[in-house]
Formats: sequence, C-alpha cells, structure tokens
Amino acid sequence: MKKLVASLMLAAACSVAPLTASAQNWPERPITMIVPFSAGGPTDTVARLVAEAMGRDLGQQVIVENVGGAGGTVGAGRVAAAEADGYTLLLHHIGMATSATLYRKLSYDPLGSFEYVGLVTEVPMTIIAKPDFPAEDLQGLIAYVKENADDVTYANAGIGAASHLCGMLFMSEIDTQLTTVPYQGTGPAMTDLLGGQVDFMCDQTTNTTSQIQAGAVKAYAVTSAERLDQLPDLPTTAEGGLGSMQFGIWHGIYAPKGTDAAIVDRLSQSLQLALKDQNVIDRFASLATTAEPQENATPAALKAKVESEIARWKPLIEAAGVYAD
Repeated sequence: MKKLVASLMLAAACSVAPLTASAQNWPERPITMIVPFSAGGPTDTVARLVAEAMGRDLGQQVIVENVGGAGGTVGAGRVAAAEADGYTLLLHHIGMATSATLYRKLSYDPLGSFEYVGLVTEVPMTIIAKPDFPAEDLQGLIAYVKENADDVTYANAGIGAASHLCGMLFMSEIDTQLTTVPYQGTGPAMTDLLGGQVDFMCDQTTNTTSQIQAGAVKAYAVTSAERLDQLPDLPTTAEGGLGSMQFGIWHGIYAPKGTDAAIVDRLSQSLQLALKDQNVIDRFASLATTAEPQENATPAALKAKVESEIARWKPLIEAAGVYAD
C-alpha cells in the first residue's frame, strides 16, 4: 500500500511539474499583444505605451500586432484560439462586452474564452465635427441634426468600434436616426472628417485631443463627468443637456483560457507596474486619459467590468436593432 501511495504521489508530481516549470521560466521569448484594430488608432496607442513598459519589467519585448476586422472580433478570436502559454495576449476595449450582443455568431465567448489580466485605462469620448459645420455648441448640434437628419452624415470606424457605440448612444439620446458612414478604422474616418467628406463623429480623446487643440475640428463635448484639464474649454455632455451620455471606453488585457494562473498573476503585476511608469502616466495625460488604479489592474476587476458592461449595453443594442453576422 505504501508503495502504491508513493507511486501515485510521484505520478501526480510529474504531471504538474512541467506546468510549474513553464510558469517559473516564463517568459523566455517575446510576447505578442494583439490589438484587434488598425495601427495608429486610439486602442493601438494605449497598447503600445503599456506594451513597452510591461516589456521592460518582464525582460522580454512585448510586440504589438494589429489584427483588425469585424469590430475587433477577428483579433479577439485569434487570441481565444491561441496556445495558452502566456505568449499571446489581447488588449481590447469596451467591444469585448458589446460584441456579446452585437454579433450573432462569435468564435469565442467573452466570458468563457479568456483569462482576465486587468483593466488598463478608461478613455473619455469627444463629439467633434468638420471645421465648417454650422452648429456652434452641443445644443445647436442636436437641434441641427434633428432638423436635417436626412442630410447629416455620422462617421464611425465600423460596427463595434468605440465611435460606432458612441454614435449609437447619441442617436438614442436625441431620438433621431442619422445616416452613418462606416470606415475600416478610425484613421480613414478622421481623414474624411478633416476633409469635410462627412459631418461629425464621436471618438476617444486619445485620437482627438491633438486635433481639437490644433483647431482642426470643431469640438462640442466630452463624455466625462467633469471637464478635462487638457481641454478646459470643452463642455461635458451633461452641460450640453445629455447627462446620461457620461461614459468612457475602457481597455483591458486578456490571455487565452487555460493560461497558467502563475503567468496570469505575473502579467497582472507587470501591468500594475506599467501603469505607474512615469512615461505611461505622462503620455496618458497628454491624451486626456489616466491609468487605472492598482486595484483595477487585476483579473477580478476586469471580469466584473466585462460582466457589468454586457448587461449595460445589451438592452441598448437590442433596442437599436443593430447586429452583425
């Protein structure tokens, strides 16, 4: 009997030893962080800042790879299907939660296909228009688009993008449907807005702050609860009469389901250190956003955020009747 027990204990030890050793030695090579949107966009900007800081802490380069398409679901699906060895990560925004309702067919489950690492930042949105748009303030914008709904065009970066979600919420708030013009990414949408090919859009401060400060676009409001230090003259949506439009585009980091818990914990610790990195803090500030506090850069906080945001956006998306295959 003693020999049998000893044999079983040895077998059990051997079965877990490779996993433990793998976690202890990780990372032994560069890590890929997939951003499910185009390069140069707001989520890409956040990812590259955090990836650089995490790479210094982990002792291995964290390489950002852009895998765009279908509102972020292509890149998310690739990470969900990747080997759970800690070498493939996903940095995604609020679309992780809204995709659960927006897309009738997903290759992954936002709640069941990933390990959660932690929240990164929550970026406010800004409502902006082409330079010569006639409305002078948010109330004037609302009145104008309601009166000219058939002629006004709203640009977004595609279904599931932050700009799409913000536009959906805006149209719901003013009870007016507008002609939307979807683009393959934020960059082309901004280019056409600057050129006057489309009338207005709503996008993250990480993508719009420099354009607003330069006077290249006409800015109407920010969706944060208070005005931003970087854009002190820009009123909040509440000041303009859209108090219920206070929200931000949060970002989180994920790993494939089954990634060793020790690796996930190490990633979370590295994220927490990255968010205290002075360069990250300063760059985030220049983009009118802030790093999440340490207690939010955790698996539990990110999981709770995804669950609560699925519940928040589900009725809005269903009421709008906007779905993608």
